[in-house]
Amino acid sequence: MSLKAVLMAAGKSTRTYPLTLTRPKPLLTVANKTILQHNLEELKKTGLFDEVIVIIGYKGEMIKKQFGNSFDGMKLIYIEQKEQLGTGHALLTVKDAVGSSEFMIMNGDDLFFSQDIKKVASEKYAVMVKKVDNPSNYGVYTVEKGFAKKLVEKPKDFVSDIANLGCYKLDKKVFGFKIEKSSRGEFEITDFISELIKKEKVKCIEAENWFPIGYPWDLLAANEFLLSKIKKDVQGEIEQNVTLKGEVIIGKGTVVKSGVYIEGPAVIGEDCVLGPNAYIRPSTSIGNNVKIGHEVEIKNCIIMDNSAVPHLTYLGDSIIGENVNIAAGCVTGNLRHDKGIIRTSMKKEVEGEVKEELVETGLTKFGTVIGDNARLGVKTIIYPGRKIWPGKSTLPGEVVKKNVE
Repeated sequence: MSLKAVLMAAGKSTRTYPLTLTRPKPLLTVANKTILQHNLEELKKTGLFDEVIVIIGYKGEMIKKQFGNSFDGMKLIYIEQKEQLGTGHALLTVKDAVGSSEFMIMNGDDLFFSQDIKKVASEKYAVMVKKVDNPSNYGVYTVEKGFAKKLVEKPKDFVSDIANLGCYKLDKKVFGFKIEKSSRGEFEITDFISELIKKEKVKCIEAENWFPIGYPWDLLAANEFLLSKIKKDVQGEIEQNVTLKGEVIIGKGTVVKSGVYIEGPAVIGEDCVLGPNAYIRPSTSIGNNVKIGHEVEIKNCIIMDNSAVPHLTYLGDSIIGENVNIAAGCVTGNLRHDKGIIRTSMKKEVEGEVKEELVETGLTKFGTVIGDNARLGVKTIIYPGRKIWPGKSTLPGEVVKKNVE
């Protein structure tokens, strides 16, 4: 069986600012791979797909430039969603491209896995689901004998804890449904699914693994999971008196200098320089061409390409964008004195207007998120949950108590 897969990758994500001010969300990295690369690899593993349609919109040219017209033997076709009028509108944009064939359509900014995709693909009509602790944050299904009976979007009162994950097996029948705009002023793919449920038997397939990327800190959970699956692969130059403990990947051209201690799981990209005397703690991903200098400690972080953490710095539970310079003696606070849940100020787009909201991360340990091309002055101290926008800088000795925008 050969199917077409559709990845919805057009949306503009304000909740993942400042990282998505300079890239579309599917190009955020986890375990040194973009979300989009991960999903394409998982589609390839199923052996079911020879063509993937990528719906692009916000900064879509970056996706086309990075991936081109094929991926590991699968043809890539790009369809531009010029107006982002919702996921239902995204579905309608591929009507001609999928033709009369059955097809899979899935969120392009969540992480899905091949074993679950394959199960969904094996049904005529199916949706991927998972039990969640916070169902009011999701669309949820009521289920009877394994089939969806009703889909309720973000219910305030408990209806079900079976969440809709945004991965569907459909056919051309859905294009015949007439859907109105939702209260958000968008066409929702969930409304198409609700109509399908009324007319057909739609199987609910529970996912073994799935990572939604709604907020920047969600990257850390996905990163930890993916790193837990890696196997040791050292291709760089390792000097004497270096300790590699557990599963560690080190890319070509990377030099690990004397005195460096790396506790896996961790992945270090190509052409990096680490040390001397640096400490890399578990669940850390370091991209390509990154410099980690003397007496630097990094714990549970994602550091993207071409960034530098030269010396005498602590980074914990943080996400650092591309081409960032962390000056000497900087410290990220990642734990409140009362050990309470860390809250952070977020951007939220409501009816075309971007507003601030205070969001609980659900984490007791969370550091900072720094956008591309930012520069920190020496001895900058960053409070837990604070963010620094792309291209911004801090003064020497500055204490960052609120977002630097």
